[in-house]
Amino acid sequence: MTSAEPGRVAAAFLAFSVHALFFALMMFGLSWQKRTPETMMVDLWDSLPSIAEPVQEVQPAPPPQPAPQPAVREEIKVAKSAPAPSRADIELKDKKRRKEEERRAQEAAQLKAQQETQRLAALQAQQQALAEAARLQREQEEALVRLTTERATAGDRVKAEYKDRIMSKIRRYVVLPPDLSGNPQAEYRVTLLPGGDVMNAKLTRSSGNAAYDAAVERAIYKAQPLPLPPDPAMFSAFRELDLQFRPQQ
Repeated sequence: MTSAEPGRVAAAFLAFSVHALFFALMMFGLSWQKRTPETMMVDLWDSLPSIAEPVQEVQPAPPPQPAPQPAVREEIKVAKSAPAPSRADIELKDKKRRKEEERRAQEAAQLKAQQETQRLAALQAQQQALAEAARLQREQEEALVRLTTERATAGDRVKAEYKDRIMSKIRRYVVLPPDLSGNPQAEYRVTLLPGGDVMNAKLTRSSGNAAYDAAVERAIYKAQPLPLPPDPAMFSAFRELDLQFRPQQ
């Protein structure tokens, strides 16, 4: 191969490139001529149309708002973002806490003291009530004793008085025997009925003179009805009487 061959190759490549460019231009021109031109249509009106009212545009609905986050999350967020408390704040908080504890302790102590005072007052009132009840009972017992004593004394006086009346009435009916000497004593236990009648007369101690003993017994029956107190409650004191008789009384 000679040195002229490289020039031929370059000339051939250049000729080919020119033909290819020319072919491309031809193809582009043909496709541009084949494109259909755009048409425009025009409407003709006899008169101007009436102006229509403007159509109100419908506003689109606002997009949904996102649901609010729970307050707990906000509080957590704030707590996370809050600065750490200072030493002074901590001491102040501790001081308030101690004061609150002291106040509660004082209130509890005051309440306990009030309850103890009320308990002691109730106990004292109960003791006073018991003492007053004991005093009243003692007074009632003393009054009952006095009344019983007075009644017994009065009963004794009434019994003694009516016993004397009974013996006086019986003596009026005693006929002394003519051969009686001295001042012998005959004792009888007389059982009475509520009306004063004699149910029984029993010789408990003889005078030593049978005639005098018999004279007293006859006088007891002749003197009935014997006098009794008007109060029926006192008859029990006169149901059985031990009577002593002497010729000279």
